Amino acid sequence: MTRVVVCGTKFGQVYLSALDGTGPFRLTGVMARGSIRSAAYAAAYRVPLLTDPDQVAEVADLACVVVRSGVVGGQGTELAEALLTRGVHVLQEHPMHPDELTGCLRAARAAPAVHHVNTLYAHLEPVRRFIDTARRLCALQQPLYVDAACSVHVAYALFDILGRALGALRPWAFTATAPGTPFTCLAGTIGGVPLTLRVQNQIAPNDPDAHLHLLHRITIGTEGGGLTLVNTHGPIVWSPRMYVGRDAQDRFATDAEHLRLPSATLIGPGEAPTFHEIVTRLWPDGVRRALSDLRGAVDSGQDPLRQGQYNLTLSRLWVDATTALGRPELLVQDVPRPLSVAELT
Repeated sequence: MTRVVVCGTKFGQVYLSALDGTGPFRLTGVMARGSIRSAAYAAAYRVPLLTDPDQVAEVADLACVVVRSGVVGGQGTELAEALLTRGVHVLQEHPMHPDELTGCLRAARAAPAVHHVNTLYAHLEPVRRFIDTARRLCALQQPLYVDAACSVHVAYALFDILGRALGALRPWAFTATAPGTPFTCLAGTIGGVPLTLRVQNQIAPNDPDAHLHLLHRITIGTEGGGLTLVNTHGPIVWSPRMYVGRDAQDRFATDAEHLRLPSATLIGPGEAPTFHEIVTRLWPDGVRRALSDLRGAVDSGQDPLRQGQYNLTLSRLWVDATTALGRPELLVQDVPRPLSVAELT
């Protein structure tokens, strides 16, 4: 199962990059409505431009549906269901409403085919390192809190990262404690762990995929310290909890062994990748990993509902969180001017 069609060519260009070159997957078509952009991509990759799900089933085993789902105003879910019905396995971009996901899982089981939701960010190298380290941390000590921040655009993926890191999504609860601009604060729990979450609940209709102050920033705290993903693409920092005891004379016990620990230590690379590396290497690598997970599920004959149950839980959690957040503030933004560190030093 190596033949892949990419449906959608906006963010779909990341998927096209992932399939450009050697590897187990082979791009065999681009499906779109026939825009100049889509035609240009099909020509550049020397594959046919497809406009009908029947055409996809003829040339591919697997389709990447990189078209907005209904919950965010697109027709990606209708397309995914049509492909699944034809026996094409589907990797679909997040977010998805639980009702939409239920329809896709039913279609997948009836076909039979496999449907996976791709949150992308959970498959990125720095995030996977954070998740793996968090799981080891949680095996040593009970997590006491999660402190996180994200843009509303990527909140669905944030909850996936936390679910994987903590090992559970349930139980959860959310309350909006401080509506504000640009961040709205939610308090509650995820996986039974107390959560404080700040969400940039703003969207610029003139450029809806841009103008994010950040993607993800997460700290998971335990008795022994806090593990922080500084941003989605790293670095990762471990900060042992500071504790200075007293000696018999009620003075600081400065000879305690734990006081020799560094107050912060990097885990993995100390420098995050450039934005160019993120778009051209890290994100395509994440797509390939998500495709490999889907292919593994197909090859093993996995029941579509196995992964689907987790994704349904994730979707329901996301709906509850976004309901607590309320409608995003609508902005009209100019193109930002990112600053280099040289300008600050």
